[in-house]
Formats: sequence, structure tokens, C-alpha cells
Amino acid sequence: MLDNGIPVRIPPAPRPPGPGVHRRYAAYYAMSASIMLLAAAIWLSTRVKPNTAWHDIALFAHLASLVVGFGAVLVADWFFALWALGRVPFAEAVRSASRLHLLVWGGVTGLVASGALLSPDLGSAATVVKLCLVGVLAVNGVHATVLGGRMALVDGPVPARLLVRGGLTTAVSQLCWWGAVVIGFLNATR
Repeated sequence: MLDNGIPVRIPPAPRPPGPGVHRRYAAYYAMSASIMLLAAAIWLSTRVKPNTAWHDIALFAHLASLVVGFGAVLVADWFFALWALGRVPFAEAVRSASRLHLLVWGGVTGLVASGALLSPDLGSAATVVKLCLVGVLAVNGVHATVLGGRMALVDGPVPARLLVRGGLTTAVSQLCWWGAVVIGFLNATR
């Protein structure tokens, strides 16, 4: 109180941002980096013209990266299917899926790097759609990583909002992976 009897409210000292704020910014940086690396790979593909031997090596690396990355995604989704069927606890599904992130990102990175050496036809609408799917896939992958961290904190019943976000993230992932695979197959067989 002041001398005149009027109470004075002293606001509390500002708290430093919590760990969630830093993670959110990290996710934005990761999304931005993913898009910039994809753009760099697209730019590189217009500058590099590999000979037949390098093209064949890049094609093998592209297919191997597809097996590693998409295979890991399918296994992660399988764990959540097992949870939905009541075969494993939610925490085990989340833990198992989180162990696959390195394989997924390694596969995506390998696909983008090797794809830059495959001389993509950037004038083709199908190729542009495929590249857009890869961009959405990368952003969705960062979102899936953040969402997995939130799911790991669940103790008890899983909130419906988290389940909806997980379902939408999975649907976007599957759409992007399968769409890119189909377009890649169609481009390769022309």
C-alpha cells in the first residue's frame, strides 16, 4: 500500500518462455529448412546432368531410399493400427513409431538427394505435382514429429483432438507417399 492507503498491485516478474515455445520455433525452422533443401535440390537438378553410370547409381539410391523411408512409415502406421485393434498400449505404439523417425527422414533425404540426379522433367505437370507432394510430405513429417512428442506425454485416455490430428497426419502422409510413388512409376514407364 502506498502512504495514501491505495493498494498497489505489483505484477509478477515475466517468466522465460517454456520448452514448448522453443520446440514450436524449432518445428518452424525444420519446416523452412525442409522446403529450402527441396528447392535447392530442384535447382541442382537443373544444373547437373549426370552421365548414364551416375544416373543408374542415383536411381538405385532413389529406390533404396524409398524402401527405407516409406517402409518405416508403413511400420509406424502399423503400430498405430495395432493400438486401434487393442493389441498394444498407446504408449508402446508411440514409442515404437518414434524409433522410426530417423529411418523416415533418412529415406526422404535420400529420395530428394538422389532425385536431383535423375534429371526430372520440370516441365511436366506430373513431376511438379510429385514435387509438391514431397514438399507437403516434408512439412507433414515435421508436424508428425512434434505430434509424436505430444502423444508421448499422454497418460491415460487419449484426447480425441490428438487422435483426429494423428489420423489427419497419417492420411496426409499416406496420400503424399503413394501419390509420389505412382507419379514416379508413371514417369519411369513413359
